[in-house]
Amino acid sequence: MNPQTLPATNALTVELLGQNSLLQGLTGADAAAAVESGRLVHLRTRQEIYNANAEIREAFFPIDSVLSVVARLENGQMIEVGTVGREGVSGIPLLLGSTTSANESYCQVPGMAISMPVALFTRLQEKNKRFRRSLDQYLQAYINLLGQLAACNRLHSVYERCARWLLMTHDRVRSDVLPLTHEYLGMMLGTHRSGVTIAAATLKAAGFIEYAQGRITILDRAGLEAASCECYTVARAQFGELYGTTTKTP
Repeated sequence: MNPQTLPATNALTVELLGQNSLLQGLTGADAAAAVESGRLVHLRTRQEIYNANAEIREAFFPIDSVLSVVARLENGQMIEVGTVGREGVSGIPLLLGSTTSANESYCQVPGMAISMPVALFTRLQEKNKRFRRSLDQYLQAYINLLGQLAACNRLHSVYERCARWLLMTHDRVRSDVLPLTHEYLGMMLGTHRSGVTIAAATLKAAGFIEYAQGRITILDRAGLEAASCECYTVARAQFGELYGTTTKTP
């Protein structure tokens, strides 16, 4: 089932808008328009958000779900090139004046999100300067992070990248339990499942995580931060205000 055909799971309220960093600044008539035309939906793991080169019809603002943007190669292999959580929105191409993307996006971690029609999203960013500034801030942080993660994937070990990915996901879902298989995590990190299994086993042996039946539980966040590469600190610095916290770059 495509997200465009999902029914609303609950009534959308102004209070729920505040659970996404970009929507929390909407007030008055703009907030009312978002509530009236938007939908609160529950996204399932691997549920399609948009396809490559297909028209994007809705913008999704995660609340406790996490979306993945992936590049698909000719042999069918996929690698994650971006993630979106409660700090952002799925419609990066819409911010740049396009209604399509060369990549595809789907739900990475299941949970709630607010769906907004593209027409309303476009109107709000054109008329609401505060909203547009928030979007620009998010876009800049997103682009900066893409460059950092490109270097991370090339230079850092699977062990370090696994810790960094778990930390970033933990920030977004605000839960210690992440529904995630080794196979899926390997796809996100662009490595074989065996490599992820070894990295996860090492993190487990250190007492940082536990995993069973497709779920990873964060036990020692400080330990994960010590195990992660520097890229987590950089990511946190980029998105600090959007997460609702600030972190200084050392």
